[in-house]
Amino acid sequence: MGSIPQVAKASPLDLRGLTPAPVTPFNKDGSIDYDAIQRLGSWLGSIPGVKGLVVLGHAGEGTFLTQEEQVSVIRAFVKSVDNKIPIIAGITAEGTEVAALEAQRAKAAGASAGLLYPSHGWLRFGYQAGAPQDRYRAVYEKSGLPLILFQYPDNTKATYSLQTMLDIAAQPGVIAMKNGVRNMRRWDTEIPIIRRERPELQILTCHDEYLLHTAFDVDGFLVGYGNIAPEPLIEMIEAGKKKDYVKARAIHDRLLPVTKSVYHRGSHMEGTVALKHGLVARGILEHATVRSALLPLENGAEQEIHAAFKSAQLGKVQAK
Repeated sequence: MGSIPQVAKASPLDLRGLTPAPVTPFNKDGSIDYDAIQRLGSWLGSIPGVKGLVVLGHAGEGTFLTQEEQVSVIRAFVKSVDNKIPIIAGITAEGTEVAALEAQRAKAAGASAGLLYPSHGWLRFGYQAGAPQDRYRAVYEKSGLPLILFQYPDNTKATYSLQTMLDIAAQPGVIAMKNGVRNMRRWDTEIPIIRRERPELQILTCHDEYLLHTAFDVDGFLVGYGNIAPEPLIEMIEAGKKKDYVKARAIHDRLLPVTKSVYHRGSHMEGTVALKHGLVARGILEHATVRSALLPLENGAEQEIHAAFKSAQLGKVQAK
C-alpha cells in the first residue's frame, strides 16, 4: 500500500504521565467556542505532568464535527498550548483510506500523533483476521503520523485479541496503547505479557471509572477525566508508579463522588455531557452545550455534579 513517506521520523512522544482528552466546547447556538478552547487548552497545557492532549475523541465529540471543523479544532488546541505539549488527534473515519486522509489532514493542522479508532462497523459485526493490523499499517504509511493503538471494551466486537495487539504494537509508527478493555481478568492477564513482549510500547489506561485498579500497571492515563481533575490524577499516576496504594486509594476516595456523578451514569456517552458540567464547575466553560446525538442531562444533574466537585475540593481555576 505504498512506502513510508521519506521524512525524518520524529522521536516517540513521551506520554508517561497524564494525557487528557478534552471536550470540544460549543457556543449556545451549536458553533465551536474557540475562546473556550483557548481557556481549556492553555490551562491543561500549563500543568506539570500533562504530557499531551487528545482532541476529537469520544469526549471531544469528534465524529459530530465536519471535516473543516475537525481541522479547525486541532489548530485551535495547537495554538492554545503554545508548543508546550503535543496535540494528538482522534482518527475515527470508518474506512482505512478515509482514515488515512483524516490523518493527513490532522498532521497538516499540527497534530503530532493520532489515536486510531477501529472501523466502527466492527463494533456490530467484528473484524476479519489481519484487518486491524492492515488499518494501522496503511494509515501510518499514507500519513507518516505516529499512532496510538486503541483497545476497545471487551464487550464489543471491536475489541482486539492479545495477538492482534502484539502485532499492531510491533508495527512501524505505533508508539503507545490506550487500553480500555474494561475486563479486569483480561487486563491482569494481558498487560504483563504486552509489557514483556513490547517493552518500548507506552501503556496508557483509559479506564476513567477504574483508575485505581489500573494505576499500578501503566506509564500514564489517557482519559477524559483529565479535563476536569488533572491535578489529583497526576498525583495518582505518581503514586501508582511508586506502588503507593495508600496514597492512590486516598485520591480515589476523594474523587469518588466526581467519578460517580460523571461516569456512573446510564451511558458512558453521558459522561461527555457531565464532563462539560464539570468544566463549568471549574470555571473553564460557561455552559454544557453538546451536539446531537448527545442530549442534555436530566434535571438536577448539574447540581449533583457541582456538589460532587465541591466535595472533592475541585474549585475554579485561572485560565487565559
